[in-house]
Amino acid sequence: MAHMMRNLKVQPNSTSLEEARKRTFDFFRMACRSIPSIMDIYNLQDVVAPSELRSSVAAQIRKNSHVSNPKVIDMLLFKAMEELKDIVDHSKQRHHIIGQYVVGNKGQVQDLGTKDEGNSEFLKNFYTTNYF
Repeated sequence: MAHMMRNLKVQPNSTSLEEARKRTFDFFRMACRSIPSIMDIYNLQDVVAPSELRSSVAAQIRKNSHVSNPKVIDMLLFKAMEELKDIVDHSKQRHHIIGQYVVGNKGQVQDLGTKDEGNSEFLKNFYTTNYF
């Protein structure tokens, strides 16, 4: 699979929305075919199943499903191909892959409520000033 990614060339712009859609499906197939080698490269067997990675790739593609301009779709596909090439060429580390595609947004729970104002008087006075 890595040899196929090395010979990847930038295609000319899509002439229609249907052609851009076909290229998107081709990219999805190519990404799904590279998942087993990605699992081996980053040793992800103990963390995630291939089906979960496949659905993560599909979710990334669906995130931009509202785009209807073929030139924008081509630009997004170019970025996606570049990302896939970086992953297959082992330009990323394991924790990058796990954080971005395995955990994703579901692991980032943030409490936007009140800050912990601490126990010291200094911090209480600091938080009440106009410096932040």
